[in-house]
Amino acid sequence: MTGTGGTGPQPWKLSTSSWGAVQQIDWQAAVLPFGATEPHNLHLPYGMDRFEADLIGERICAAAWDRGARVLLLPAIPYGTESNLREFPFAMNLYPSTLTAVVADLIESLELSGIRKVLLLNSHGGNDLKSIMRELYGSTEVHLFLCDWYRMIGDVYGEIFEEADDHAGEMETSIALAYWPELVARNPDGSLQADDGRARSFRMRALTEGWVSITRPWHLLTTNAGVGNPHSATAEKGERLLNVITERLGDFLVELATEPVDDTFPFI
Repeated sequence: MTGTGGTGPQPWKLSTSSWGAVQQIDWQAAVLPFGATEPHNLHLPYGMDRFEADLIGERICAAAWDRGARVLLLPAIPYGTESNLREFPFAMNLYPSTLTAVVADLIESLELSGIRKVLLLNSHGGNDLKSIMRELYGSTEVHLFLCDWYRMIGDVYGEIFEEADDHAGEMETSIALAYWPELVARNPDGSLQADDGRARSFRMRALTEGWVSITRPWHLLTTNAGVGNPHSATAEKGERLLNVITERLGDFLVELATEPVDDTFPFI
């Protein structure tokens, strides 16, 4: 069987697998993706973060499977922490305490299923999953690993993109144009139905430089929930980015799957 996705068999994908198939495989690790449901400027869909989480999860698990790693992809959690977007309708919020409880329950299910290594694949900046890992440490035999995928591309970002992207800017729009162009809203002339994603600046230097932080109230920060200019986005840029992410995280999953869990794991 192949793990390359498309219409062929996807044995690494739990949502499309049967119990008869799942029980035949000695699973080595699992991937739990996290998305969100929130506005993305005027032109991208509310489900953008979940779509990205599913897409990246599928690509990296397929790549790892094709190299012999038996890594199981779980369905993405479609909701995340949105408390600072509460002024935008249908920003569907799970408070951090609620999200912690959800993750704890799911990790317990994975532990009961024999999984001992899990990658938390996060696609939403509002999800504080590091605190969840600290909360669960010592209470489970499952080793948790976290990747906020948008933080792993700093060394190549400037080679691909022209503009910084905090939310619904050039990077996310490029991904959407590459994989879901039918969901990108356009004006009659073909231009993006989006503003320039300009954000208000802070009054205080400490906030601007980042050594003091706040929970940013999104309705004050932005005009239409976008931070980052999307108008230089192209499908080619989105595909280039996904190739980098797939290679790097695919390699990690192969390593994660094959390393034995012993008294010093994951250290030498």
